[in-house]
Amino acid sequence: MTDKILMKTPLVEIDGDEMARVMWGMVKEKLLLPYIDLRTEYYDLALMKRDETNDQITIEAAEAIKKYGVGVKCATITPNAARVKEYKLKEEWKSPNGTIRAILDGTVFRKPIMVKNIKPAVRNWKRPILVGRHAYGDVYKNVEYRVDGPGKAELVFTNEQGAEVRHTLQKFKGPGIIQGIHNLDESIRSFAEACFAYALDQKVDLWFAAKDTISKTYDNHFKVLFEEIYRAKYQKRFEEAGISYFYTLIDDAVARIMSSEGGMLWALKNYDGDVMSDMLGAAFGSLAMMTSVLVSPQGYFEYESAHGTVQKHYYRYLKGEKTSSNPMAIIFAWTGALRKRGELDNIPDLETFADQLEAAAIKTIEDGIMTGDLAKLAEPPARKIATTEEFIDEVARRLEH
Repeated sequence: MTDKILMKTPLVEIDGDEMARVMWGMVKEKLLLPYIDLRTEYYDLALMKRDETNDQITIEAAEAIKKYGVGVKCATITPNAARVKEYKLKEEWKSPNGTIRAILDGTVFRKPIMVKNIKPAVRNWKRPILVGRHAYGDVYKNVEYRVDGPGKAELVFTNEQGAEVRHTLQKFKGPGIIQGIHNLDESIRSFAEACFAYALDQKVDLWFAAKDTISKTYDNHFKVLFEEIYRAKYQKRFEEAGISYFYTLIDDAVARIMSSEGGMLWALKNYDGDVMSDMLGAAFGSLAMMTSVLVSPQGYFEYESAHGTVQKHYYRYLKGEKTSSNPMAIIFAWTGALRKRGELDNIPDLETFADQLEAAAIKTIEDGIMTGDLAKLAEPPARKIATTEEFIDEVARRLEH
């Protein structure tokens, strides 16, 4: 075996929960450590560790990405009431992804990993559909309240001079719920800039979709800022590149996407991007067949697996049963981070290794060896439905040659 590839600067490694954490360890052991002298700044964001530190470890991990420039993150549990009870948590901690995205103020770009023998569920999709998801605000940074009886809910803004703007949200005659969300011009502008720049980089049309007909101030402001930035900085460059930008309503965009051939970057607000990226991931084969990278305007990059923690498989794994969980998104999170680290630190061997590992993973599937989620969709049928570890071993064999 040749000498391992040396790294100059650590990656920020953010570990996670359940079956995703198990796969994370397998990928490192079998696909990375034999080839790379891996340097990482490690943060354990397992749910109990977040509870133990009152979620401070999540903030520390985000700050470390600011320090080192590149991070790679495993899937983590965002606890609901059932999880609070299951893990005996102090409280229902917020989404780690939401916390990190707010601190880095970036845009999440997701792209399907396409292989020849997995056809998209939408038969007319021929090219990847990329999703650019705003990574700040909306329901991920909300304030919400359970109303226990009659009363008046108000939205109040007090400026620095003490003047108030006050609107009645609802006069409650009985119990209900209220929620307040916000966004920032600075963050929306960063989101728009990132989407226009990434569309140029990928040479694809950019679509932006929201619901300004209903949300005439909130969503409309996104629309206005996108249009302003496009006309001021990007219209000529888009025309020269032979690509286009347009805005449409979110419901119209969904209909258009379903009848398109693909090949565009779809920019979406935070929650819309959360939902639609999962829909696209499943439609292109599996949520485990999506790459995901958070890009901040300051040049920080966080690569992550787009899927969840694979809870059901983890409970089977704890019983000693074999599972066929798909590690592709985890592999591609690592390759994305390693490629970017190599690019920033001028280590061509690291970039080449990332390309070779991705090629080996894709070839494994195209050779007919895949996990159960893909086997249901494969044309021609899978030659072998592999367990998670068997699949990683097959990738490792192809990487050696």
